[in-house]
Amino acid sequence: MQFDFSKQPGCIQINDNIAEAIPALVSVITPYYNAAEYFEQTYYCVINQTFPWFEWIIVDDGSKDGALVLDNFQRKDSRIKVIHQTNQGQAAARNAGISASKTDIIIPLDADDLIIPTFLEVLYWALLKNPDASWCYSDSVGFQEQEYIWAKSFSVDRLTYNNFLVCTAAIRKKDLELIGGYDSSCKHYDEDWKLWLDLLSQGKYPVHINVLGFWYRRTSIGMGSQVRMDKMLKIQSDDMIRRSAQSVNKGIKAIEYPKACVTNRFFQPALSNFSLQLPPKEKKHILMIFPWLEMGGADLFNLEIVKKLDRKNYDLTIITTVTSANTWRQRFDDYVPEIFSLPDFMDVVDYPEFISYIIKTRRTDLIFLSNSYFGYYLLPWIRNSFPNLAVCDYVHMEEWYWRHGGYARVSGIFGDYIDNTYVCNKGTRNVLIDSFGRNPETVKTLYIGVDSQYYSPASFVEGKVYKMFDIDIDRPIILFPCRIHPQKRPFLMMEIARMMIDQGSNAAFVVVGDGPQLGELMDASAQLGLSNTIYFAGRQEDMRPFYIDAAITLICSLKEGLALTAYESLAMGTPVITSDVGGQAELIDDSVGAVIPLLQKEADSLDCRKFMPEELNLYANAISKLLNKGNEEYYQTICKNCRKRILEGFSTDLMIQKLEYEFKALCSKYPYTIQSFSENLKIEQELITLYTEYELLEAYAKNVSQPMDTKNELIRIANSKWGQRFIRIAFKLRLNRLFK
Repeated sequence: MQFDFSKQPGCIQINDNIAEAIPALVSVITPYYNAAEYFEQTYYCVINQTFPWFEWIIVDDGSKDGALVLDNFQRKDSRIKVIHQTNQGQAAARNAGISASKTDIIIPLDADDLIIPTFLEVLYWALLKNPDASWCYSDSVGFQEQEYIWAKSFSVDRLTYNNFLVCTAAIRKKDLELIGGYDSSCKHYDEDWKLWLDLLSQGKYPVHINVLGFWYRRTSIGMGSQVRMDKMLKIQSDDMIRRSAQSVNKGIKAIEYPKACVTNRFFQPALSNFSLQLPPKEKKHILMIFPWLEMGGADLFNLEIVKKLDRKNYDLTIITTVTSANTWRQRFDDYVPEIFSLPDFMDVVDYPEFISYIIKTRRTDLIFLSNSYFGYYLLPWIRNSFPNLAVCDYVHMEEWYWRHGGYARVSGIFGDYIDNTYVCNKGTRNVLIDSFGRNPETVKTLYIGVDSQYYSPASFVEGKVYKMFDIDIDRPIILFPCRIHPQKRPFLMMEIARMMIDQGSNAAFVVVGDGPQLGELMDASAQLGLSNTIYFAGRQEDMRPFYIDAAITLICSLKEGLALTAYESLAMGTPVITSDVGGQAELIDDSVGAVIPLLQKEADSLDCRKFMPEELNLYANAISKLLNKGNEEYYQTICKNCRKRILEGFSTDLMIQKLEYEFKALCSKYPYTIQSFSENLKIEQELITLYTEYELLEAYAKNVSQPMDTKNELIRIANSKWGQRFIRIAFKLRLNRLFK
């Protein structure tokens, strides 16, 4: 998903101001010089922090508007302190703020820059868990006159001649005092760059977290721009930098997240001893634990929940537990200010402590868990530590080819620690009860549904996809929307397309999505001469133009829960032909498409490309029946039935109504107690210890075979325009065989 630079933090104030005095654990230091134009947005960013235990010292460096503007802001919040001084420059203003500060951690923030809501919290925790590190910084976003993502790995050697670090970070005050703070001997120079070099000269090192936490406003009138445009100032600044760089130890390394953790640690989960709490609210607090925030059906379901839950009744925090690019982060940011991707700022051994910290400080009422293995294995320890906390989970499907049941299996194993489990179809409910021994009263079917207002054919004009691929308008489009993965059987789709050609059909198959088998599928399609039959659209953020142009949506998966694409297609009035897997038959029937029997065995047929002619014929016949020009009236009836079916029972509005009812009941439940908890505490601790060690070993094995830096670079190249071209050429030349 392309980064949206328009979604700046601090556009509005979310949090209330705090009038009474509260403890401060970090000090934000802001030099202010005639910055009224942008300061209000910076003010909102600081007030909106999820970590309220800060003092904000604003140093008016002789501004014309300083006294009037800043004193007004100071009156609004007890955490703000304003210092007025004659104009002495940015370095001197920062030093004045540092001298007045009362905490051990200093965070310089310029008066026109921005920070995301969790910025102070993740920096505080990164320093807390790395006590020998001197400072902690995040990746950044350049915005306004220049727009870019700034995410560079740390290199002392490069820093001696190129300032790739940002000016805003969390710095230990004792280390600032060791080097005498910012060098204020000169008024205009790259003072933050020199500071980092001075810290390195004392043998200090940083922590680099993988969070786009800092937004750097790029303007032609900023200090950095002024220094670079003024020849004399630049010469002076370069000379100061050169002298500081001479004494730097180039062997210093940073701690950078996410990182491959050391194995064989066998830690015991630590309960947070953090004693402060956020102010109490009448709202219930829900902690959501997910693996990541990526494009996919499960994530879209999670997004619908956070989007539509009534915020007058609920506050939400999201924690993710698996290393990921989290390409949908901004979509979740629109609705949830509190999002913590744990691998991006801490070691896996510290996850339990941070999760318990969130539960304590937010007074969590309910944990909503979905698809996080770490979350499941932590449940016994959580329930022992927080017996009054309700827990529910959502299981999308069972997967017999992966960990003998996937998330359904662990939901079954930890069923005694889960109040309610929700599933997206009746088949998965039966599996949890019959195969994994769950109590039937605690497993409930909750259909995902679809946003019927967003997915509506009324608001779209046909023809966009036809124009995209220059397809003749008289050719019907068969849409194949999915992740190109063995689970979805993309090569079965290709064989169906071949059979349709053999039967004289002129249908065009349009594949929408990416995945590990996309390159191979494109290569195979070209080799079989299907370039004018199968078209590849890649990953698309908006699927509606594809549904509106499609005559049929094809889902031939080996496994599904209940495919979100099936809901979306019906809402857009497009019939669905699907394999009879998971709960597909609970949504699809002959009135809205067709359900085709699965003639492969799920457990041992993942990526098996030998398809029975009988199964191919069933798909081809179902497609031909719907596309028969003599059955136009029948087809139009099917299309009308599609949207009607969604409106009558499968909209996300209905799903949210049911889920809010369930959440309300769980939050008001009596305290959850099991007598054996205290007796089994050591076993419960050992469970998460062993599972963490398993994850560390798996990550270590992956990193040995493909180091993380190399892997990230390969992913970046592969996702680029030229990388995609190279992959297609490689498959055409059959170079992929060299890596099998």
